[in-house]
Amino acid sequence: MASLRCFLRSGKNAVSAVLRREFHRTPPAAVQVTVRDALNQAMDEELERDERVFLLGEEVAQYDGAYKISRGLWKKYGDKRIIDTPITEMGFAGIAVGAAMAGLRPICEFMTFNFSMQAIDQVINSAAKTYYMSAGLQPIPIVFRGPNGASAGVAAQHSQCFAAWYSHCPGLKVVSPWSAEDAKGLLKSAIRDDNPVVFLENELMYGVPFEMSEEAQSKDFIIPIGKAKIERQGNHVTLVSHSRMVSLCLDAAAVLAKEGIECEVINMRTIRPLDAEAIETSIMKTNHLITVEGGWPQFGVGAEILGRIMEGPAFNYLDAPAVRVTGVDIPMPYAKILEDNSIPQIKDIIFSVKKTLNV
Repeated sequence: MASLRCFLRSGKNAVSAVLRREFHRTPPAAVQVTVRDALNQAMDEELERDERVFLLGEEVAQYDGAYKISRGLWKKYGDKRIIDTPITEMGFAGIAVGAAMAGLRPICEFMTFNFSMQAIDQVINSAAKTYYMSAGLQPIPIVFRGPNGASAGVAAQHSQCFAAWYSHCPGLKVVSPWSAEDAKGLLKSAIRDDNPVVFLENELMYGVPFEMSEEAQSKDFIIPIGKAKIERQGNHVTLVSHSRMVSLCLDAAAVLAKEGIECEVINMRTIRPLDAEAIETSIMKTNHLITVEGGWPQFGVGAEILGRIMEGPAFNYLDAPAVRVTGVDIPMPYAKILEDNSIPQIKDIIFSVKKTLNV
């Protein structure tokens, strides 16, 4: 009997020890993932999940992609799922749109969105308008993705931001991620969407590492299209931006915080549909608005945001005129010193904040 009690006690102690270990177990640490690898993960997971998904574009297969976004995918999925195309954007974009009409879910990579102008008829007239013109009977589940906006030292024909261009067109969804989690979660949502999605990446962000949460490492992780994210809380001024400009806004906010100015930084993540509610809610708290973008000022993303705020309930909460920080209204110069003065810098954001707050 004593030996039985001893056995039961030892078993109870063992169970207690296991429970204590489980209770006190340190949660898995977030890992550092580059935007490049996050995009690769998203495509890999969706290619594996849905056999209708395939990738096509210039050098996406055997060369692993011009920016190595598709690294390893051709070896894993083969020629039928990862397809190298000739240098003809109108041709392979048209093939992709036709494939989407036939029930597949293509990912169409442009080596740069500047080259998507070669395929503008396919993107707008064929992809964007068909779902509507078919009264909803013909979905177009296609993603057009690739680097957008200014890189470094590539001059005017490789530096244009198309966020405003494509956001102007009904029928398209336009996504512009910043972080690795943005890139992965939004690309997976874009691939699963029945609408054509223009997915605007940034070449200078590809190699930037971000902390990726345990949740984001899951194959089920998605970010809904159309929802902005507050990257930094603040109560003096609202900074609204997308893509690489979010980094500059956060850097500017860190500098201004040392002077007692707290900026609320909003990462738009999606340009169309635009999360105006998130911006309005922030303005009602901070009473000031500054938009920051790398694109040109005329008819730009910031212009649309300011127009929405002017027409909406948040206008009455502004204590000063809303301000835009944008690229300069010229084709991008090649010389580095001119290039630096053609796109927003941290000092430009700080200057605009202080001017808006009159400090």
